[in-house]
Amino acid sequence: MPDDTETTDAAPSSAKRRSAGPQMKPRNGLDRYFSITARRSTVGREVRGGVVTFFTMAYIVVLNPIILSGADVDGNTLDFGSVAAVTALVAGVLTIVMGIVGRYPFALAAGLGINAVVAAYAATQMSWPEIMGLVVLEGLLITVLVMTGFRKAVFEAIPDQLKTAIAVGIGFFIALIGLVDSGFVRRAQTGTVPITFGIDGSLASWPQLVFVIGLLLTAVLVVRKVRGALLIGLVVTTVVAVVVEAIAQVGPTFLADGSVNPKGWALQVPTLPDQVVGLPDFSQIGQFSLFGGFSRIGVVAALLIVFALMLADFFDTVGSVTAVGAEADLLDEDKNLPRSQPVLLVDSLAAAAGGAASVSSNTTYVESTAGVADGARTGLASVVTGALFLVATLFSPLVDVVPSEAASPILVIVGAILIAQVKNLHWDDLALAIPAFLTIALMPFTYSITNGIGAGVISYVVLMAATGRARRVHALMWVVGVLFVVYFAIEPVQQLL
Repeated sequence: MPDDTETTDAAPSSAKRRSAGPQMKPRNGLDRYFSITARRSTVGREVRGGVVTFFTMAYIVVLNPIILSGADVDGNTLDFGSVAAVTALVAGVLTIVMGIVGRYPFALAAGLGINAVVAAYAATQMSWPEIMGLVVLEGLLITVLVMTGFRKAVFEAIPDQLKTAIAVGIGFFIALIGLVDSGFVRRAQTGTVPITFGIDGSLASWPQLVFVIGLLLTAVLVVRKVRGALLIGLVVTTVVAVVVEAIAQVGPTFLADGSVNPKGWALQVPTLPDQVVGLPDFSQIGQFSLFGGFSRIGVVAALLIVFALMLADFFDTVGSVTAVGAEADLLDEDKNLPRSQPVLLVDSLAAAAGGAASVSSNTTYVESTAGVADGARTGLASVVTGALFLVATLFSPLVDVVPSEAASPILVIVGAILIAQVKNLHWDDLALAIPAFLTIALMPFTYSITNGIGAGVISYVVLMAATGRARRVHALMWVVGVLFVVYFAIEPVQQLL
């Protein structure tokens, strides 16, 4: 039987947070409020980090309306332009609030994955106002959990081994996002393998070549410790993309006639816009029905959907906060984020705000690690990111110049940085190693942070009990484990009830 000691799943000494060192006197009120000097940063680094985070996340302004563009069960659709404008507006306001209230470099926007689930429910079971009403409800419920201290308690109950595995898994996850968004890795069209490299195993398009150039350039800048490496890489790669498109006339992946151009740009085509400023349409804000979904599909079915959305929101944030905090070296010795309650509160309210604005639940973005990797350490970076999102509501044509192929190299590089934490995991005890592995593997393989955390929690509880260490499992971990069992079996449970 494994040794039943408290040191078995404790973090190695190398994983402890570095000493804050001697405290320096704040230079001014701004410095004092955001603890810029105390966190060994500067205003310049915070601004630069905020800009990097924005451009790494800016794709959501285009992608969210694409995901939410389908018709609901009543045949109604959301206006594409309005969804784009409101997506940027809500992301901007909430990210600024996070920076001012939370004082950490976390940025928020419509949650990827959650918006796809919302779109699926709209297409098959409810109208857009009805499903958005359920999103508002799940956000309000999470807010209650934050106010009671439950959400923070769950965050702190997760053992160090799983917290480190979450950060590593997110490293692989965001690297995969970058590789997929750039077209470097994609679904195979022929053969027996599910995914392939480039187009049928080769780099056969200009956008993929631009991504490779951006990746190598950014990697060189990061390795040589050039200040603003990620931002410089983004800007230079975007310029290369604009030049390539001007010469080669590549065009988009999805053409106007509905056909597919596999060699096209994934989302934005990098061309200089005809106009720089466009008036935003915010008319869809407030178009939700709080309890309409209950009338449409019944109380039990609606509650199960709220539960599924809430659990995904809940643990997506746990993963993102852990990964960003670890990258910024802001976690304490127990790998918890000091003064996390304001962060969790803003994130919870963001879920409700996203539903109320009809752009789906908003959540903390793991892409915030991009800004952190470029120097951001405080909420000032989030204020910068949020301000740029607000500017994007007016200057969306200018934001669209940056293709995902130019932003994706940042995600891959940041993924590599996060994955380095794998050295802090315990691999000599399989009862700890297997849950860590499942957490890491399922995030990229299922394209979901929540799935990875759920697999890790369930396997951790089961294996610790099986090896006679059930008493060492925090009571909340048992509760969370049961909730995840229900989450994974949500369809059978719904059919049973």
